Amino acid sequence: MLVDDSMEAAERLALTLASGGMQRMTARVMCALLFAEQETVTAGELAEWLTISPGTVSTAIKSLTSVGLIERVPAPGSRREHFRFRDDAWAILMSSQNEIVKVMQESANEGIDAVGENSIAGRRLVEMRDFYTYVMAELPAIIDRWHARKRNE
Repeated sequence: MLVDDSMEAAERLALTLASGGMQRMTARVMCALLFAEQETVTAGELAEWLTISPGTVSTAIKSLTSVGLIERVPAPGSRREHFRFRDDAWAILMSSQNEIVKVMQESANEGIDAVGENSIAGRRLVEMRDFYTYVMAELPAIIDRWHARKRNE
């Protein structure tokens, strides 16, 4: 459960994320999980804490799972699904495990196939594909340095 001070801080962070482009309810669910003082949380608990519908929580959970920030975890003895903010979530968000990046690369390739590389749209799509390919090639070294830094702290 979130206490008043942490709930307020979580809501402020969610507003900041929403102003940066994240869906508002997804930001609220993410921040509730980030600030939770328990290892795992059910979708029902999130809906109750945030006074939002279970469907809204479900949509947010799908989004946060697809980018690698949260994960479904086993909860022996419970009939409900439990979720938690992933260990190393930020590195995962920026890694090849991020399904959104894969989808962006695949979409760029599909677009290139549809319009051709030499069209105006094709040149834009080639740049999109090449950018994501470059970033995904460079990120492993950055993430490795991050892990090394964490080990040395």
